[in-house]
Amino acid sequence: MDLAQRIEARGSEFLLFALTPPRLTVTREQAQKVADVTQKRLAPVGLDGLVLYDIDEESDRNPQERPFPFLPTIDPATFRARNLEGWSTPVVVYRAVGKYEESDLRAWLEAQDADHTLTVFVGASSRDRQSATSLVRAHELWARTRPDLRLGGVTIPERHTRRGDEHLRLISKQEAGCSFFVTQVVYDVNAAKNLVSDYRYECAARGLDPVPVVFTFSVCGSLRTLEFLGWLGVDVPRWIQNDLRHVADTLQASYEHSLGAARELIEYCRRMRVPFGVNVESVSIRLAEIEASVALAQQLERELRRPR
Repeated sequence: MDLAQRIEARGSEFLLFALTPPRLTVTREQAQKVADVTQKRLAPVGLDGLVLYDIDEESDRNPQERPFPFLPTIDPATFRARNLEGWSTPVVVYRAVGKYEESDLRAWLEAQDADHTLTVFVGASSRDRQSATSLVRAHELWARTRPDLRLGGVTIPERHTRRGDEHLRLISKQEAGCSFFVTQVVYDVNAAKNLVSDYRYECAARGLDPVPVVFTFSVCGSLRTLEFLGWLGVDVPRWIQNDLRHVADTLQASYEHSLGAARELIEYCRRMRVPFGVNVESVSIRLAEIEASVALAQQLERELRRPR
């Protein structure tokens, strides 16, 4: 079965790789070169799908100065259509729905092939932000136009730690049509396990079957990247921060932490019988970090129990 079929069947243990499209300022030739290099680099990894992020400015997320300047990127749908025609697995295309008018979002949904495209809708980064299309309205458009297209939602384990109701958000989105969830990058394993546990038992109480939760992992190759994770709201536990700040090789230490966290969550989800997937995120332009992300994906492929 392909990715969409496995998700529909409440399948588990699939492997994704996530990246951002090139910057909007690059030429078509440069964008194609990035796509070609990426496909060659990922070819040896047994991926079940590719994830393309839709980047938004998000200045209202945090009043503090952004550690990295915001640089607009090519629309992921455009990058996929123009530059990744030869990609062999399904692609999960993120849609930051607040950026798109309803007519544009509807037209994109209607044009997709459900066998090769899945999508994740992302709402506004804050309640105060003006949105062309709200997340609720985007779900309604999807239900009216393309309910056969596998729809995913974002989940943030750290939000569960702060508010204690993230599992209820998952169930609400599931009832609105989401058939899988993708987490923000995970460093706090306890927060993720708490979310899985509460979601699992709340589903049982309501007579629902859990849908797959895809856990995202990423390497952190510099202290500036660590600062950016904090700006984004990612909770990196103090002991991991200390390790990354004081170790001789920050990138290697981050790789080992990510691998350990993934292994722990894999075993926990198996024990809890919650379907899951693993997503390795690569959003850096530094070659060393890109190569470490690919290596992490290759190692996690060996950790998963997958049909051959």
